[in-house]
Amino acid sequence: MALGGKSDVVADGTNNITLDHEKREPHQETLSNAGFYQYDAEKTEERGRKMSRIGGPKDIGVGGSDSGSVVSVGKQMELEASNAIKYRTCSWPKTAALLFSEYICLAIMSFPYSYSILGLVPGLILTVVIAAAVLYTSLIVWEFCLRHPEIRDVCDLGQMLYYGWRWVWYLTAIMFLLNNTFIQGLHVLTGAKYLNTMTNHSVCTIGFSAIMAVISWICSLPRTFDTLSKLATLSAFFTFISVLLAAIFAGIEAHPKGYNSGGPSGTLVGEPKVLVIASSSTTFVSGMNAFLNISYTFIGQITLPSFIAEMKEPKDFPKALWAVTIAEIIVFSLVGAIVYAYTGTQYNTAPAFGSLGNELYLKVSFSFMIPTLIFLGVLYASVSARFIFFRIFEGTRHKGNHTVVGWASWAGILAVLWVVAFIIAEVIPFFSDLLSLMSSLFDSFFGFIFWGTAYMRMRAADYGPGWITKRGIRGLWGFSLNVGIILVGCYMLTAGTYATVQSIIDNYHSGLFGSAFSCASNGL
Repeated sequence: MALGGKSDVVADGTNNITLDHEKREPHQETLSNAGFYQYDAEKTEERGRKMSRIGGPKDIGVGGSDSGSVVSVGKQMELEASNAIKYRTCSWPKTAALLFSEYICLAIMSFPYSYSILGLVPGLILTVVIAAAVLYTSLIVWEFCLRHPEIRDVCDLGQMLYYGWRWVWYLTAIMFLLNNTFIQGLHVLTGAKYLNTMTNHSVCTIGFSAIMAVISWICSLPRTFDTLSKLATLSAFFTFISVLLAAIFAGIEAHPKGYNSGGPSGTLVGEPKVLVIASSSTTFVSGMNAFLNISYTFIGQITLPSFIAEMKEPKDFPKALWAVTIAEIIVFSLVGAIVYAYTGTQYNTAPAFGSLGNELYLKVSFSFMIPTLIFLGVLYASVSARFIFFRIFEGTRHKGNHTVVGWASWAGILAVLWVVAFIIAEVIPFFSDLLSLMSSLFDSFFGFIFWGTAYMRMRAADYGPGWITKRGIRGLWGFSLNVGIILVGCYMLTAGTYATVQSIIDNYHSGLFGSAFSCASNGL
């Protein structure tokens, strides 16, 4: 598999695709014997690796218009060329901007908390391991989308992955919409937290949450990722500035917030303590929550099929992926380690802005986070809205043109999503455990289980029965690795969900959380 090289997708006249290393125009296509469009290939001296579809062309999802055929990327661009609204318009730098805005986000500031539970060294190792696993599985997503260019989102992919079963599409759609709406709710919650912090709780928290939801709804209205990519660039830039300032301020201030105050539990005493490894008193519940917080920040494969579906050249996607992964490892590790080193186990909070003892430092660094507090929720709202919108208006003029019905429906779908997000933010008014809950319920599938299965389906299609032994050590290694990936997902789903629910119950009993729909301040 070429990683960001000059490889193109080439048909061989069957239900197979070959990665060929000769550059050609994306619109240069012919109708293959299989009855669907592929790139028009010329023979080259260098032989590419054959990539087979896991099944023949078929209808996918609900309301689709594929009609039993598969239309390639170039043909899709031809079909929408006369539309006022075009979707296949993203270059790889624009896709990289979307990925940066998705991953370089507020959740970075939960890393100091995770390191305080796991210990600095295990936390840093886990950061690199999870980043590598997500990179590997994201490349599997990309390869699967190259083989099946008709895929519009992870729901189409899930149904195709599990033998075309319609119930899988519905189940995936439910998880997909819940995951995205929970993330929207998280950003409504943190937006209210920001406004409370900046204004010293000048308005009821419910009012701040409503303000955040309305602003986010307005920013969600653009209908293409090409337009959103411009906002994504600004979001990622300001987030980087925000976490950089937080790390600098943590290092230069005299003491973290609550220094030697004792606190409600009497633990806020002494100099900041940095654990190299986890304390012997660390419980399974707290350790699992710390692992899930780190996992949540990295795992974003749920949006990748939607991003790839709007790229002009999907083969360039690994360029964006590698750039983001390298930046993630550097930023997450440095910010997490530096802030933890200066705030210690006893003084750090999630998000870590609350650990800054100087109120000016806290407000300045947190203020640079406001673009991503808005935009990341906007991005996930847009992904969910286009999933619903495309199913309703596929094959109609409302999808690709400026019509009253089209725009009213788009705005209405977004409004419903943001109302639900607002309700989630008010019913589950906590940050760290909300990250863990989303990670255990949804990232188990969209971060691990789906992609281990996808690898096996693709290799079985390429090499036929006995593919594990036919490829020798590579086959055995690939099979073992992806079984491990599936098992990690299953462990997150079961043990992770148990640990998160237990943590929520414990924290409610201890009075750490406010009540649902409360006016009380949630500021830092």
